[in-house]
Amino acid sequence: MRITHVLSAAVLALGPAAGPAAADSSPSPSASEDSKAPTQAGTAFRTATEIEQGQQATASGSTGDYLYWSFAADAGLRPKVAATVKLPESHTAETWQIDVYDGLRRRQSCQYGNQTRTAAEGAASVELACVLRTVRSWSEPWANDPLPGTYYIRLTAVNLASSDLGQPVNAEVRVDSKDIGGSAAVDGSLAEPLVPGVAMKPKTDEADEDSSTKAAVLSGIEPDGGWSSGWWSDRWVWTAVGGALAALAGVGGYALTRGVGRPGRVPPNV
Repeated sequence: MRITHVLSAAVLALGPAAGPAAADSSPSPSASEDSKAPTQAGTAFRTATEIEQGQQATASGSTGDYLYWSFAADAGLRPKVAATVKLPESHTAETWQIDVYDGLRRRQSCQYGNQTRTAAEGAASVELACVLRTVRSWSEPWANDPLPGTYYIRLTAVNLASSDLGQPVNAEVRVDSKDIGGSAAVDGSLAEPLVPGVAMKPKTDEADEDSSTKAAVLSGIEPDGGWSSGWWSDRWVWTAVGGALAALAGVGGYALTRGVGRPGRVPPNV
């Protein structure tokens, strides 16, 4: 009974330490409602419109256009990209497709979701979705694993009939992520996230009085709290919990197997 009480007390003592780790597995919070969502899209990778996760971006375009957005995703997150295209009143059957590329402009496959859908003739809208694989903090150079950095969304119609080219459409795009936690953690991290270095800002060197001098910086978007690069995950907490329980189990096993001493019927050694 004493061993049982000791083990129970240890588990209760370790419970608060495991609490923050369990909280990490909840979905990431949405962006604040008062933040202004973009109302236009880019036409290429270099002009992609930056959006924050949790925002619902909108854009107007024409069938046949390529619409681009970009967002930031950190290690341990599983992004979900959802898009809705509102079609013109009169059109033939149209096939729309959403593609996601990482910071190296490698096309990332979807774990699940309707990445390509065909809208029937006269349909009012079509909805698309793509759930990516979990972003890893590090990967082999030859692998195609998602890595921390900027991700690009490309929305377009494929195999259009000539009669549908140039018709006006409206698109809505939203990105949300689920925090997977330590189950997706790996050893190692990138030196820098895979983001474009095309943004410019003035140098802050006090010795340089020429404020017109510019310096290349990283992309303007990043996750809340900055880039973690996977240095911390809840697996450290569960490793500590497992080690403590293993030690207690060893002590309990020894106490149960060592016996109570010399039996009374055995005479002492002379």
